[in-house]
Formats: sequence, C-alpha cells, structure tokens
Amino acid sequence: MLRRKDIVIFYIISVLFVGLDLLLIFLRINAVAALLPLVALIVYWALFSLDKLMLFIVFCTPLSINIFQVPGLGLGQIGVGMALPTEPIMFGIMLLFFMHIAYSGYDKKIIRHPVTIMITLSLLWMLVTCFTSTMYFVSFKYLLERCWGVITFFFLGILLFKKIKNIYAFNWLYVAGFTVVIIYTFIRHYHTHFSEKGAHIAVTPFYNDHTAYGALLAMFLPILGGLCLIKKFGPNARMGAFVLFLFFLAALAFSFSRAAWLSTVAAIVLLGLMLFRVQLKWILAGFFVGICLFFAYQTSIIMKLQRNTTDVSQDIGKEIQSISNISSDASNRERLNRWSCAYRMWRDKPMFGYGPGTYMFKYAPYQLSYMRTIISTNEANGGNAHNEYLGPLAEEGVLGMLLVVAIAFSVITLAFRLYYNLKDRDMRILVISILLGLATYFVHGLMNNFLDTDKAAVPFWGFIGMLVAIDITSKKEDFIEKPVKVITPAN
Repeated sequence: MLRRKDIVIFYIISVLFVGLDLLLIFLRINAVAALLPLVALIVYWALFSLDKLMLFIVFCTPLSINIFQVPGLGLGQIGVGMALPTEPIMFGIMLLFFMHIAYSGYDKKIIRHPVTIMITLSLLWMLVTCFTSTMYFVSFKYLLERCWGVITFFFLGILLFKKIKNIYAFNWLYVAGFTVVIIYTFIRHYHTHFSEKGAHIAVTPFYNDHTAYGALLAMFLPILGGLCLIKKFGPNARMGAFVLFLFFLAALAFSFSRAAWLSTVAAIVLLGLMLFRVQLKWILAGFFVGICLFFAYQTSIIMKLQRNTTDVSQDIGKEIQSISNISSDASNRERLNRWSCAYRMWRDKPMFGYGPGTYMFKYAPYQLSYMRTIISTNEANGGNAHNEYLGPLAEEGVLGMLLVVAIAFSVITLAFRLYYNLKDRDMRILVISILLGLATYFVHGLMNNFLDTDKAAVPFWGFIGMLVAIDITSKKEDFIEKPVKVITPAN
C-alpha cells in the first residue's frame, strides 16, 4: 500500500490539475488545456515512477524537435535552443537527482567506478573552464545541457539498468521512436527521388541535417544486430529485430552520410578483431602505429588525397570515393578548415580554452583565406568544430580533450573485459552490441560532434551507463574464473 503522505500528494496534484484544466477551458486556452493530461502524467511519473518517465524520454528522443529550428525566433544567434519535450523533462529529473543525493546519498560502488571517475573529472573541468570562459552565459548553458544528459542517463541510468529488462526496454523504445522518423524521412525523400541533396532536408525537423541522422542509425545497427541473436527473445521478436536491422541498414545507405558509413565499417572491423579474441592492447598498438605512419608520410598521403576530385553524387560508388576528396569537396575541405581553426584557437589559449560551447562564436577570425570554402561563414550558424576531440581542445584546453579520450578508453577497456570474461552468452552479445554502437560514435566523433543534442546524448550516456550497470551487478560467479586465452602476435 502507498504511504499516507504519497496518497495526500496524489490528491493535491489531482485537485490542482482539475482546477487548472477548468480555468484554461474557461479562458478558452484549449491548446494548453489539451496538453495538461500529458503534463499531469509526467509529474505523476516523476514523483512515483521515475523509471517510466526515463523510458518515456527515450521513446520521445528521436521524435523531439529543437526550438532552435523554429523560424522567426532568432534563438540560434544567442545560443538558445532546447529540444521539446525531452530536455525540460531531463532538467526536472536532474533537480530530483540532486534532491535525492542531498537526502539519501548515492551508491559508492558507482562513484568509485573508473568510468564514473573519468566522467566526473570531465564535468568538473568543464565547470572550471566555465569560470574562465570568454562567454559565461553560453558556457554555463552548455554545461547545464551536458549535466542533464549525463545525470539522467548515466548516473540515474545505472540505477535503471541494474534490471537487465530496462536495458532491453531502452533499446526497443529508442528503436520504436526512431522507426517513426525513418518512415517519415523515406516519405519525404521519395519526393526527391532519393537524391543526395534530398537527404539533407528529408530529415527536418527531427534532425538538423543528414549527418546526425546517419550517426544515430549507425549507432543502433549493432544493437539491432545483437537483438537478432539474443535467445531471451522468442523467434517472432528476433525476426522483428532482423527486419528492423535491414530497415535501418537501408536508411543508413540513403542517408548519404559518409561519416556514418565509415564508422559502421570501423565497427565491423572491431567486431572481427573481437571475434578472433585479439587483445585490446594490440588493437590500440595498431591504432597508434597507424597514427605515427600517417604523420611520418603525411606529405605524400595528402598529395595523393588532393588528386582525388570525385565529388558527392547520387551514385553511391562515387559517394564513397568522395570521402577522401580534400581538393574540391566543400564538406571535406570545410572540416579541415574547422579543425585547423580549433588547433589555432588552442594555441592561443592552451590551458583553459575559450570556454565550453563557445567555438562556433569564436572560430571565425581563425579562418585562413586559402582554407575557406563556399560554405564557410563568419556567423555562428554553421555548426561546431565537427570533431568531438578538437572541439574540447579549443574550448577547454588540452586537459578537456584528454579527459574525453580517457572516457572513451575507460569505456572500451570495460567493454572488452566484460565481453571476454562474462559466461552468459546473451550478456556477452549485449555487451558487444553496446560497445560496437559506442564505437561507431567514437569514430564518427572524428568527423562530427552531436553530444550537445539530446538525439546523441541520450543513447551515448545511456550505453555507457548500461556497461557500468552490467559490471556492477555481475556477481563473481557470472565471470569466467580463468582469463580466456586470446590471439596475440606471439602465438
């Protein structure tokens, strides 16, 4: 039975709701009155069933619309934007979380987890750089947005994901909402004959461009692939997941997002390495050697890339070839322009940067004339640094970038350990699916940055929360007692 206090609160809210609804109807504000039942349900969930409210946000995230994109408001010029209905609800949940912490504390196992430590240090450093920022309002707003995403789906998400059924619910609900967006996008794209240019506008108003849409498609392809193989679900559910996997794959192909295609290929390569049980240290060593070889032969590599003049095209083959075109492809050249600006900004403010969220307002003077393209702009309306690592470098200094890399490294290390050591087959498939989904974003982050949007923040922090929750809730007997033998160059 509910406690007496809860019953009293419920009746007070009910009376206030009915009174407010009648008042709005009397004043003929019918549009607002029509939304009151949903608002009342959200308030009820927040007070009595927070897990349902969090899962409601998950379903709504692919369908949310940012008021930044509403014409005529001019909010983009002052850095104001909010995704409705998700972000106001996440803000409210964040306040409830702080009240909960003040009243009853938080799980010490979660606080001491290496991934939690890295994420907390990143937020603390972001707070420090807000105080040294060149634009206080923009930076503190950016920090606030980052906090409500991290708190809702990482810190609270871990508590939600301690029940494995909630991990599956999270993924199914996001996929369900996303499927609606894909159908809508296909209908709009059909009227442009599925052209490359049509892909840019077909995703509006749910996504501001096709690259963000592609990034999330790539992120959920491994999840759907894993759901096809998990025996916990019956044959009908697995067949449904397989059909959705093919549907998402087709959507990815017609998104014309080259960065998303590239990140998907990277995830496939990582999957192959994991299936062959190659140790993480050798994978990282190979990655490091690749970077060293690039810098050692960068002149000849760049000269060869400059000879590629294949532009974006309706032909998917030519579209793939255009990925390495840095001579005439405006999109690729603009990325180089943005990245070079981030580097020069860091050189001017190497320790603290310009402040979180300020890149788009400060990079214009750092553009070199010969690097500008036909899509270059001096206004704060052309997006950010197009890189999840160089953006923090310019905005938060070298420590900001290193902490982002540290988060990625700690998450990958955790996922590899869980995958190699967990006994349960379904759990191992779940872990590898989550890791590959995150891997697509880690790679995609080299070419774009979307963590300042709810579309990417909810699954990104949610996936990380899932891995930590699995690690914390797994008992000693759930793990293989002896380390699994893995393939190394030595054997």
